[in-house]
Parts: sequence; C-alpha cells; structure tokens
Amino acid sequence: MTAVATVPPRDDTGVLRAALPHLAPFLAVFAAAMILPLVGNDYWALIGTRMAIYWVLVSGLNLVVGFAGHLAIGYVALLTLGAYTTSVLVAGNVMPPLPVFAALPVAACVGALFGVIVGLPALRLRTFYFAMSTLGFATIVTQIALAWQSVTGGGIGIAGPEFPAPFNTAWGFYFLCMAIAAFTTWISANVARSRYGRALIALRDAEVAAEATGISKPKMLIAIFLLAGALASVAGGLFASLQTYITPDAFTFDLSILFFIAILIGGRGSILGPMLGTIILTILPEIAAPLAAWSTFLYAVLLLVIVLVMPGGIAALLDFRNRRPLAANRAIVPCPTALADIMRGRAGGKTLNKTLALRGVALSFGNVRAIDGLDLDVAPGQIHGLIGPNGSGKTTTLNVISGYYAARAGTMTLGDDTLPPGLPVLRAAQGIARTFQTPRVIGEASVLENVMIGGSIEGRASFIEALLALPRNRQDERTLAAKARALLGVVGLEGLAEVRADRLQHSELRFIEIARALMLDPDFLLLDEPAAGLSNDEIARLAELIKAISARGVGVLLVEHHADLIFDICHYVTVLNLGRTLAAGTPADIRVHKEVVSAYLGG
Repeated sequence: MTAVATVPPRDDTGVLRAALPHLAPFLAVFAAAMILPLVGNDYWALIGTRMAIYWVLVSGLNLVVGFAGHLAIGYVALLTLGAYTTSVLVAGNVMPPLPVFAALPVAACVGALFGVIVGLPALRLRTFYFAMSTLGFATIVTQIALAWQSVTGGGIGIAGPEFPAPFNTAWGFYFLCMAIAAFTTWISANVARSRYGRALIALRDAEVAAEATGISKPKMLIAIFLLAGALASVAGGLFASLQTYITPDAFTFDLSILFFIAILIGGRGSILGPMLGTIILTILPEIAAPLAAWSTFLYAVLLLVIVLVMPGGIAALLDFRNRRPLAANRAIVPCPTALADIMRGRAGGKTLNKTLALRGVALSFGNVRAIDGLDLDVAPGQIHGLIGPNGSGKTTTLNVISGYYAARAGTMTLGDDTLPPGLPVLRAAQGIARTFQTPRVIGEASVLENVMIGGSIEGRASFIEALLALPRNRQDERTLAAKARALLGVVGLEGLAEVRADRLQHSELRFIEIARALMLDPDFLLLDEPAAGLSNDEIARLAELIKAISARGVGVLLVEHHADLIFDICHYVTVLNLGRTLAAGTPADIRVHKEVVSAYLGG
C-alpha cells in the first residue's frame, strides 16, 4: 500500500542541526576516551579497555533487555562462548591456527547462532521464566568448558589470543577496543532509531497493537538475538585477550548481573543511558576496591535503589525535554480535509468490489456462546455501526476479524480472498487496521514514534540496511516521519509530536490510535469505542474525522456505545444481543425496531 504524502527534500544541514543535541553526549564520552591516554597510565588503559569490552556486549544486550523487554540475565554464557571460540581457534586446538582477526568473525558467527538458540524460548517465555532459561544455558556452557579438556584446557584453562602490533600494547589494544565499541554504539543506535527499534518497543509494551500493525514478533526477535549474540561473542574474544589466560572461573555470575544492571541503571529504550551505566559499574569496583567481596550485595542494593528512586534510570534523568509542562486545557482540533493529501482515494478503483464479509461466524468460550452465527458485511466507503449491550459480542467480533480469536465455524472473506482464522500479524498487509477499546500506545515513546509504528510494514529497508544506516533505510525514515506528522495534523495533535505519549490525556490517546491505524492506508478500519472518555465537542470532531475517512473509500466498522454518534454517521447498523444479530438495517430502521428499543435503546 502506497502513501500519497510527499516526502520533503533532504536537508543535510537541518538534519545535522536536529541530531546535534542527541550526538553531543556521545561525542563527549568519545572525547573523554581520547583524552584518557594523555592523563592515565597503563592501569587506566586496562580499566578503559574493560569498559569498552563490556559495552560491546551490553550494546547488543540492551536491544534484548532494554528495547525488547526480555530478562536475559545469563548473557555471560555468550561472553564465555566467544572467549573460548576465539582462543581455541587461535591456539589451533581443533584445526590449523587462525589469525586473531580471522578468529573473531568466526566467534561472532558462533555467537549469533547460539544467541538465537538462547533467545528462542523468548517466543513463548517472558519475565523470570526466560531469565531462568538464559541462566541454565550459562551453566551448560561453563560445564562444557570444564569437561572438554582436550580443547578448552578444562579447569586449567587456555591462553587468550594475542593481537599483532600495534595492538599488542596496553594502549594499542585500548584504541582497538574503543574503535569496536564506537562501531557497536553506532549500529545499535541505528537499529534503535529505525522501524526495527520502534517495533521492538511496541512488542515490549503493546504486543497486541504491534501485531495489528503487521509486526512479526519471531522475525524481530530472531534478528535481534543474532546481533546481540554476535556482539557478545566478539566481546568475549576481546575479553580473552585482555585476561591473557582464561578459565571458567573468569566468567562469574557477578558479570551477568553487572551487564543486566548496567541496562537498568541506564534506562530501557535508551542507548546513552546503558552506556553510562556500563562506565559507572566498571569504575565503581576500582573506587570501592575494599568492598569487592560485597559486590553481589552491593549490586542488589543498587538494583533496589534504581527501582524505588529512579525507575526510568539515567535516561529519564537526562530527558529534560519531557520535563517541560504541557499547555493546560488543550483542545483536539482535527483537520479531516487534509486526508485528501495523504490517503489514496479509492473511487473507481478495484477496492470498490472488496467487501469484508462474515458468514455464519461462531465462537464459544467454554459454554458461553460469544458469537452465534453472525452474518456481517462492511463495504468500502461505508460506515457500519455495531452496537449492543455489554457482553453482546461486539469487541469479540472485531477480535475475530483481526485474527486475535479464531472462529470455530463460519467464513470470513475480503473480496474474493478468504481471511484465515487467527494470524493477526497478517491482517495489516491485507488492508485491515484497528484501534482498541483501551488505547494501546507506548507511553515511553513520543507521539510521533507511536504513529510511525503504524507504518512499519511499509518500510523497504532490510535489517542489515537499518543496522548500517544505508540510503534506503534513511529514505524509509524520512517517508514514515513525513506521513506520521501529516496524520498528526489530521487528528489535531501535530503540536505534541515530540512529547512522550504517557504525558497525554486519555482523549488524545484515542486520536493517536486513529492516526497510527491510518498509517497503513487501510481498506478497512475497525474502531472499538473510539468515543469513550471524549467530551461532546471531541465526539463531534471525531464524527467528522470518521466521515472523512469513509469518504476516501475506507470501510469503517464502528463499535460504539454512544447511540447518537452511531445514528448520526453510520450508513448501516447491526445490533447484537448475546452473540446473535438482533436487528440490521439503516439507522432509521433501527431507531424504530421494537426489540432494539426494548433491549438496548431503553425506549
């Protein structure tokens, strides 16, 4: 589906000026890293190198924990795997010796493979169950390293790889690790700022809404686990060289906790925060050396302080922009006429013959018949109201159409195509968008980012292109941002584009959802009680917006309790009661239907 919204010409100066405030902290950290050799000795070279190596791992782990929201506590396993893989290949214990710069990419590939293996349970497990599975993998890796003595040296260990000149000195190795750390910062930031990063946050905080926009959880997580595993193994190879000699005892549970807490200190959904968290936690043991034996206890106390005092981490402390007060008594003033410049018109097109049709659809929950033989047609350009008492099956019908529930009987068709039951992630590509009874927005993301999430499937750039910020990815971002801003203008929220969504009023969240759904340029829009919580003036503006959307040829299925809204704007109305059709017809027919008046309208 293509958008009509035009993309503004590229202005590199303007882009750089806008990006400078975000780049400044990273440039400051890099400048400090470059100054360190001028003021520090070899001891500080060691500390600085360790910071860089830890950050190489944390930069990838941050995408798993901070962005995707999975508690991967046992990532020290992949550090161990990378350290042993690099050391064994350089030592020639299983094949002819490889140069260290050839062994590191091999270790990265091994880490990527096992990163996916470690991450596969995340497709089904969340929170502490997934955390336990990663810790279990860490135990397995350690036991293999101990038992496979002919290759790993067992408990005696193996020599770490040695880098050639000029990287065989303390400061030479420091600059190498800093260069790799800078590169991993760049690629992780590229992912975070792309549609892939937004998709991860959507899966973390609003998985149902993410599926409605066509975001595939397995594809996203596999890509991220590949990257995180590769970076962890590269960090392992560098760590082995720093240690000069490695044994299983070098990879302690404390290291796993350090990596995890660095992300929590930094704040989820941030790159700069976890970087600063990694630096702090690397320096802290050196400053408080006498308390080294208490490290686990101190980490636990630190974690408790973070949760209680600054749950948003360093990133929240540095987010000065979202501390500014918002204007009181804000009014939502949509501009429906602007839709003509954004959404493609369907008049005279093939979509006129594409009707969304349900025939004999039935769904039960135990002995409760939620939908009982429902017939329903939504035509392009038509607003079809779906009303009824609470528990009559209205939202359940939307969930069946959207694929969240699989009907037990009946058929659903979209034009000549059959809609398979279930599979909600496929509905967006079929031109079906929706909003939810309770707004499903990502509170920690900006209003603009929330709307851009709706256009995720329109992006053409691959994950690799996003990783390296290649031209097609940059074009995707400009296109999505331009369309999202235009749609925010349509719903009357353009002035709040850069504000975090969790600072907005309930009514504003309703309009954000509509803008996000329109990013798909859908053929059919399912609205689940969009007027709930809105004032009378806002309901009137919502009505005009829905009519404008319908006028562009979009079929709208509107579930709503505000009867006046239904009767004012709908072309056709279906009344449900106990999962069955009580009545169907024009608003004028429904107003005088005796059973409807008795059961629902209260006349």
